[in-house]
Amino acid sequence: MDLSVAYLVAAVAVLVVAVLVIVVRARRRAGTRPGGALPTGGPARGRMAESPRGGPHRLAPGDRVRIREREYAVSGTIRLVEGDWSWVQHLLNDASGASHRLSVEDGPDLELVLWTAEPGATVTPGAPTIDLDGRRYTWSETGQARYTATGETGLPAAGTMRYHDYESGGGARLSFEAYGEEGWRVARGDLLDPAELTIRPAAEER
Repeated sequence: MDLSVAYLVAAVAVLVVAVLVIVVRARRRAGTRPGGALPTGGPARGRMAESPRGGPHRLAPGDRVRIREREYAVSGTIRLVEGDWSWVQHLLNDASGASHRLSVEDGPDLELVLWTAEPGATVTPGAPTIDLDGRRYTWSETGQARYTATGETGLPAAGTMRYHDYESGGGARLSFEAYGEEGWRVARGDLLDPAELTIRPAAEER
């Protein structure tokens, strides 16, 4: 009798574990973006959480940002939504005249990436890996989002954006973005530590 009870307890335990595995997998599938699987290591773009007042999520045109000892002015903001996922990109100007943007994304941790446009790049997205200037980037994710734009972005106030994202070692990133019917915009990115960013809201300038 005791042996029968032991077998029954073991069978119930196995059943519980199986149910838990099914539930976890279902939740993960529900969190996957339409049109593609999550890359290894989790999503590069994450859910927007409640942001602190004056934090990088709430940067606005006119604010100033200091990143790695260089000063930038925020000229515009693009907010993107893909299913349950959303993220923000702030367009930055500096004395060099190059085009920069700061992406702000929430996953398990806050992710900040400083992007610099590469208008002369001839690479195109789609391959599993891309070589650019001696560095190999590996595909991370692909998708399409809806956006709204404020400030000086050079874009309509709302529309759609397609993207392909790649990653490399040392926090290096490579992105391809196409807004509306335009061609691909190529940019290289560097993952930032939040401590490398200092925000000075426009209100402090007055």
